[in-house]
Amino acid sequence: MKAALTTQLGQQLHLTPALLQSIRLLQLNGLQLELEVRQALENNPLLELHEEQDAATAASDEGQPQLDTAAFDELPESSMWDVAGASWGNPDDDRMARIAAGQSSDPQLRVLDALSLELDDTDLAVAAFWLEHCDDAGYLQAPLAQLSQLASARLDRTAADVEAIRQRLLNGEQAGMAAVDLRECLQAQLACLPGTVAARHLATRLLDADLALLAAHDFVALSRLLQAELEDVQEAFRLVLSLQPKPGQTLLQHDDAVVIPDVVAWHADGQWRVALNPATTPRLNINASYERALNESSGETNQPLRELLQEARWLTRGLSMRYDTLLRTARVIVERQASFLVQGDEAMAPLTLKEVADAIGMHESTVSRITSGKYLQTPRGTFELKHFFAVRLDGAAVSGQAVKAMVKRLIASEPAGRPLADEAIAALLSRQGVNIARRTVAKYREQLDIAPARERRRQGTTPQLARAG
Repeated sequence: MKAALTTQLGQQLHLTPALLQSIRLLQLNGLQLELEVRQALENNPLLELHEEQDAATAASDEGQPQLDTAAFDELPESSMWDVAGASWGNPDDDRMARIAAGQSSDPQLRVLDALSLELDDTDLAVAAFWLEHCDDAGYLQAPLAQLSQLASARLDRTAADVEAIRQRLLNGEQAGMAAVDLRECLQAQLACLPGTVAARHLATRLLDADLALLAAHDFVALSRLLQAELEDVQEAFRLVLSLQPKPGQTLLQHDDAVVIPDVVAWHADGQWRVALNPATTPRLNINASYERALNESSGETNQPLRELLQEARWLTRGLSMRYDTLLRTARVIVERQASFLVQGDEAMAPLTLKEVADAIGMHESTVSRITSGKYLQTPRGTFELKHFFAVRLDGAAVSGQAVKAMVKRLIASEPAGRPLADEAIAALLSRQGVNIARRTVAKYREQLDIAPARERRRQGTTPQLARAG
């Protein structure tokens, strides 16, 4: 083979350390960003937290880059910033340390302490008995009949009373505790999931079916057995997998997390305004004295400090890029979904990542990163930014989320004792100019955690709608 030298023209993207850091900062959520900033302040003496200055002081700092808060619109009144008791205006509030002082480290004692608010001493003794006879995973260590008889004799309570307290544990805050087996544990957790849970009913039927097929992941056989679509069975299976098969182990975990929105939107003077939440947008400055001294000095002895200065510049620029991108993205979302913010779910407009990316002049991947794990507080509630992206329904000018809300409204207003079948719902929607198939109605109904018409007729009421609302 003869060697030859050729020239080829092409383009290649090189990710610099600064660009890599900017991309990483985009995808951090509020808590992760707070930890990142704390670590940077500890490791880099050239960095310091930005303090707000008045106009005269700021103007005197020539050459010092400023992130003008006036560009973030006028902030709403302080009452709008209170979410779940979070003290955002208090700089001493440490979101990393919210475990109640003096709380017991014994998980069973924590359960009993929570139950003491609603049970008397005799009922608490029964609850303690059940917890005492649970293994580390949270399951009963002996047959139910045997333990029930023992509890009745020891505590002088009827079998019905003893079982009622077990059911309270089984369906309590730590759902699945004191279960007889895996099936009962998971069924209790399914029933206790808060809010609207897509595929809840089908998941319940999965657990009632052949567990051997479920363990073997034989979705085809399960779809035939349950007379359901293969995709729906797989979605229900994913819901089952998300449950906790060992609820006793989760008692060792504390979860006091509070959703702190990154952006807030409110309506004032006839228009929507958007601003960043100052509690989740920490800003850093480079110490001007250190920077000036390094710029005026020379020599290799200062090389470590020069490297720290370069890292500080990368971080401050990355933070500025994050805040600017987040604010511009939120403004576009609020503008496109203003009808939803006023009218509700049925006014959710179709919106894609590409449309927002084109509006702010950035790539779709950038919009995807900046909307993941970031929350927007609105008068209608606090939502993850990704909530506002809605797929357009085929052949219609509305989004799938809007149609789902229409399905929910029709079922909520159906005649008592005469629930609407999926075919009837599809026909009613067709009269409103929304043409969808019966299977699509069934899919939306399952996602709304609403039972089929035959089950609603048998129940006489629709308890799922209360949860979905």
